Amino acid sequence: MIVSHRHKFIFLKTRKTAGTSIELALRKFCGPDDIIAPIGKTEERRQQALNYNGRSSQNWRVHGWWQSPRPLLKRYWFRVNPGDYGFYNHTPAKHARALLNDDKVWQSYFKFAFERNPWDRQVSAYHFRYRDTKNPPLFSAYMRRPRRAWINNYEIYSIDGEPCVDFIGRFESLEQDLRHALGQVGIKFETELPRAKTAFRPHAKPYREYYDEDTRAIVGDWYRREIELLGYEF
Repeated sequence: MIVSHRHKFIFLKTRKTAGTSIELALRKFCGPDDIIAPIGKTEERRQQALNYNGRSSQNWRVHGWWQSPRPLLKRYWFRVNPGDYGFYNHTPAKHARALLNDDKVWQSYFKFAFERNPWDRQVSAYHFRYRDTKNPPLFSAYMRRPRRAWINNYEIYSIDGEPCVDFIGRFESLEQDLRHALGQVGIKFETELPRAKTAFRPHAKPYREYYDEDTRAIVGDWYRREIELLGYEF
């Protein structure tokens, strides 16, 4: 995620919605005081490989947890409140607001996120999870393991069950919606987005062909709120 004090916007990064590509694009507009959460060493190397210049992660640590003798243990197993671990890649809105600790910033900055047709998004998540697996499980088997397959994007851009952002862009109209979002804070975006994670699907098989009646219904049940909010259909 990114909090830009320079341009007064907050980008909440959802999963499997081209979030890394968006974040790499936004980094080019960030100043030295802006918050840029880490996106992982692989993604940082990808930024360099794409020759997409921009700032690296910065200003994301909060309350000194990283100075603990066991920072990773504290970060992943003993997270009592947001201040224990700082801003991170997919920080939910509720945690981001607490970490900012400034209601004026939270209320006045333009907040946006992106979403994607959940049936398509689930196929993308399946291929990404098993990108390095020679013999991945069938999609139907993957979908019956909710602890592994479920993607909680709704929580990232909502607080107490209600959306809290000013704009939700769609993956299906990605660049157009990103231009619209940045236009709200006076940024004219004319650069083509970097393609950060587009090589994990091995073929162009339509997402509908992955589903049977049961798995189609599972997605409809898991992501009912996103579907109702944005009007997505199978």
